[in-house]
Parts: sequence; structure tokens; C-alpha cells
Amino acid sequence: MPDRVKRPAQRPPREFDVAVIGGGLVGASLALGLSGTGVRVLLVESVAPDSAAQPSFDERTTALGNASRRIFQGLGVWDALEPEAAQIRAIHVSDAGRFGCARLVAREQGIEAFGYVIPNRLIGRALWRGLSCARGIELRVPARIEGLAITAGGAGFTVVTDSGSREPLVAKLVVAADGAHSLVRIAAGIEAGVEDYGQVAIAAAVLSDRPHDGTAYERFTPSGPVAVLPLHGGGYGTVWANAPRRATELLALSDEDYLGELQKRFGWRVGRLVRLGRRASYPLKLTRATATVATRTVLIGNAAQALHPIAGQGFNLGLRDAALLAEVIAGAAGDVGAPQLLQRFSEARAADRGGVVRFTDSLVRLFASRVPGVGLLRDLALVLFDLSPPAKRALARVSLGFGGPAPRLARGLPLP
Repeated sequence: MPDRVKRPAQRPPREFDVAVIGGGLVGASLALGLSGTGVRVLLVESVAPDSAAQPSFDERTTALGNASRRIFQGLGVWDALEPEAAQIRAIHVSDAGRFGCARLVAREQGIEAFGYVIPNRLIGRALWRGLSCARGIELRVPARIEGLAITAGGAGFTVVTDSGSREPLVAKLVVAADGAHSLVRIAAGIEAGVEDYGQVAIAAAVLSDRPHDGTAYERFTPSGPVAVLPLHGGGYGTVWANAPRRATELLALSDEDYLGELQKRFGWRVGRLVRLGRRASYPLKLTRATATVATRTVLIGNAAQALHPIAGQGFNLGLRDAALLAEVIAGAAGDVGAPQLLQRFSEARAADRGGVVRFTDSLVRLFASRVPGVGLLRDLALVLFDLSPPAKRALARVSLGFGGPAPRLARGLPLP
């Protein structure tokens, strides 16, 4: 009989404590937060962070609340971001064509700024520079996972790189940071409800004929809200929501014509709009997972909840997810994927998560409503808010969350 060919013994899969699937802003923040804690972390991202195709680091801007600023200070990236951050020193909210408006001024609340506006691509660059030299973090990028199987003992999967190499791995905990259409969430058997707001947001940077004074504007119009945020260098980041057909028409316009339409819709509060940057668009939906934890699985960021950008709360909420999860994992005495540990995280985040989702969804519905009398009621509410110092103080504190324990990093404290 011919000799049997001996096949090389298959290597056992490498083991990690935590596998973070998705290296966007939230996933990268979590991984960086676990650096140096002694936890073995794997971060898998399908698109290179410096690629033009990376959706997390596009032309959109993010308004970071003060709690998020403190989290980034704790992660060691704020020094790189601060020179490019524009302070929000005032907030102006108005209802187009009606009398309702409100204005908040940071110094009246005893703070330097309500928040800081930074382009997403700069945040992504700072986070990934930190990850490149982080201790205890292994990166697989560009790469994807296949065959994710989650059991009570752990999560097993294969990492496949763009070059075709395949690497079997196991982790005690898998973190879904892979966005609103999370494949990890599906593999974990967690359902998600999706509600289409029937709007498409167009994001673009613009310049006006006069520099900004640090005021952020939210203007509610019949076609959808328009947010105009100050940027470093004197320009503005804009997010304009429209019905899908109208958004398609606007995206097809020349830069000059688009600026003209935006000027007509927003008005002249920031002067004449004279230059337009590259436009990016995305549909607006509320996606909310029915649970944030399952066997050996945690959902954070858009994988747990993807929100309308109307109040600028989506990323700040996701960053608090990451900060508290890093805190829970770093303080774990044993198994980082133990059911009681995951339940503790879920319960701690429930009030903040629920409060932000309700607040954001209620704003969308309130200002989109065409029911007779609703417009008058919301304008009266804006006026009453403008006249109420306690209400303004409460809103100034929302960067710490809408309930539940604030993460240590958000309070300026180190991880345990």
C-alpha cells in the first residue's frame, strides 16, 4: 500500500479575551480604552482607516459634548484633536416661518463651551494613531470575520484578510461595533427594530462671507431640520435633511445652485454662503436592538442604536457605551464574558440609552408633525424654554447622559 501523506497538524486557534468587530469611531475608542489593562484585545476592521472608502471617517462632523471630551482626554487623543476643534459657545434653535426660538449661551451656564465640533476623519486618524502603538491590542485590518459561532464557552471565528489568509481565533467576549447593519448582532440572535424617517441627510462643509462666532444652529423647516455647526478655521459643517426625492435633486445640483438652495432654506444668520465642500448623503432611520447583550456578546454604538442626527447625540451615546464597557471589562476579576458581567453593563446603560432614544425620536416627530395646533404648542415650548434658566441648566448637563452611572472616563477619572 502506498504511504499515506502526512498532513501538518492544524494549529489550535489563538485566544483573546475581547474581540472588537468594527474599528469605526466607537469600536476604536473601546479598543484604545482597554490598552494597557492586561486584557488581550483583537480589533477587526474591514476597511483601512486611511481609505477614502472608510464610511466612519468621511466628510461628516461630530459635535462632542464635554463628557466625550473628557473620555478622549482619558484615551490620550484629545491633545491631537484640540487644535482642530471648534468650540460651541452658543446654541440657537428656531422653527422656520414661525415665532418659536431659543438660545443658550455657555458662559451663562458657567462653562467654556457646550461642546466641540471636529471632522470625523480627524477623530479617526487620532484614534488609529493611538492604536498603532497601544499595548495589548492586535489589529487585523483590512480584514473580516467568517463563521462566527457563539456558545456559552466563547466565540469562535475565522479572520480573513484581503490577501486571502485565514486565521482561526476564539474570544471570551465578542463586541459588536460593526454598525447599524451589524452581522455580529445577527449571529448573536439579537433582533433590531428599524423605523425609516423618510429622510436623507446631506452633509457638507461650507464657507460664508464672515467667520463664525461659535454658535451652533438647529433650524427646523417643513422639509426637515438643518444643522449648521462651527468648524475650526471659520467655516461650518452642515447637515440638511430632506425627503429622498428632494435629496436626490439637491445632490445633482452644481455647488453654486446647492448653496443657493441651502441659503434659502436656512436663511442669512451666518452671512452669505460662498463655498461648498464635498457632499455626502445617508438615509435617516432609527435602528434599535431589542437587547444590548447576549451570550458572550455586547452591542455598542450604532450596532445597539442608530439615531437621527437631529440632536447630535448618537456618537456621544455610543462613546459612553464604549467607555463604560471598557470600565466593566478592566475591573473584571475573572471571565470578561461572564453573564453577570454583561448584565451589569446592560443595566447600567439602559437609562441613558432609553432616554437619548426617546429624546431624539420625540424631537423628530414633534417638528415633523403637521397636526393642527402642534406648531403653536412647540413654539410656545421653545419660548418657555428660552425663559427658563433651570431648563437651560438641565440641557447643559446632558453630555453626562440621560440617566444611570456616568463612566469614569466621562468624569475625568482613570479606569479601575
